[in-house]
Amino acid sequence: MQIDAATRLLGVIGMPVAHSLSPAMHNRALAALGLNYAYLAFAVDPPRLADAVRGLRVLGCAGFNVTIPHKETVMPLLDEVTPAARACGAVNCVCSREGRLIGHNTDGSGFVAALREAGVEPGGAVALVVGAGGAGRAVAFSLAEAGVSGLVVVDLQPQRAVGLADEVRAVRGISAHALHAADPALPQAVASADLLVNASPAGMHPDVDRMPLLPEWFRPGQVVADIVYTPRETRWLAEARRRGLRTVDGVGMFVHQGARSFELFTGQAAPVALMREVVCHHLQHG
Repeated sequence: MQIDAATRLLGVIGMPVAHSLSPAMHNRALAALGLNYAYLAFAVDPPRLADAVRGLRVLGCAGFNVTIPHKETVMPLLDEVTPAARACGAVNCVCSREGRLIGHNTDGSGFVAALREAGVEPGGAVALVVGAGGAGRAVAFSLAEAGVSGLVVVDLQPQRAVGLADEVRAVRGISAHALHAADPALPQAVASADLLVNASPAGMHPDVDRMPLLPEWFRPGQVVADIVYTPRETRWLAEARRRGLRTVDGVGMFVHQGARSFELFTGQAAPVALMREVVCHHLQHG
């Protein structure tokens, strides 16, 4: 990679971002295609989010990804939000077009692409999603669009879970309801689901021992998926695998959401296989 006066800036904003593999993945892909961009990570405290977005705009940033905890709060700071991102209420990718910042969501489509890549078809399944934040919203709406027959949303904040379930039901017309993480009905809801998804930060480095649901609630035949990719196999996925369940780790979603972001940023087809290779190499070797 050669940095010069014509190099355009890309990046990711969040808190924390020290663990992010987005810079490694995107910079390798950009270099492979000979594109003159540089992708950096920026740690942004929530109270400084507006300042950060304003600064990226002034600096002529070509685009940036958005991660925890800014996926919802960034939306009012943008000039435009795509209908899909507006519907799920979260933005993870912002592109600059002639000075206007346009918000997209590639998380949900990336998650469904990862499921299908792993041979899991969500259509007709009953899905239970843990986490009603930005990523959870995108996952829930995309699963509904992919044809799940029912959806259960679980969150530590009951109002967030209820709000997301209500919105999915209203927009997609499927059976959707919410449960608090301490609800006594949760074990039965977990056992009744076909697809269990952790769309929360539970289990992400450095909090690697935390699990979103108790493995004792699993039943044979379920698919257990996690959007966390650091570590690649979370404790929760390891427990599911030990019980003979099919698991889908967070690498696929991370790569596919990144590939779609790459295409929005550059207008070029993303080298998906290379991006996956970079991520897997870093997860294996550090």
